[in-house]
Amino acid sequence: MQFNPNKQQPLFDCGGTRDFGKQACVLPLCRETLHNRTFRTAFWTGEHLQVTLMCLNAGEDIGAETHPCTDQLLYIAEGRGTVQFGIDECVERRSVLPGDAVFVPAGTRHNLRNTGNTPLKLFSVYAPVKHPFGTVHKTKADAVRQGD
Repeated sequence: MQFNPNKQQPLFDCGGTRDFGKQACVLPLCRETLHNRTFRTAFWTGEHLQVTLMCLNAGEDIGAETHPCTDQLLYIAEGRGTVQFGIDECVERRSVLPGDAVFVPAGTRHNLRNTGNTPLKLFSVYAPVKHPFGTVHKTKADAVRQGD
């Protein structure tokens, strides 16, 4: 049976402040990722691992960043983009499509840009945790204002 995210309502209304972390649970991660419309929403924050839902609008990017002590996984659920990597500069470039997983070791400079005409939907896994419990950035500007 094929997954249809439109058959069920999301657990929270795209940007609700519910972070399901620090409890054992089963959650519809793919469905919530596809329903998400915020730049970043913490979905599950534990002691050592965090999952955030992200949505990049057409032409938008995460912004070149380096997490010195955090490994990261970016899983593309919908849309298309370009990811860039490097140690000091983002010199290596790869196209990404739904189903692609981008692995970013701690200390690697990286950026992800939406190169399509529709939103790029993804979830990001951080180990250890990167953002405060309950983080919601409705827009990239909100994230920048909050220093994230």
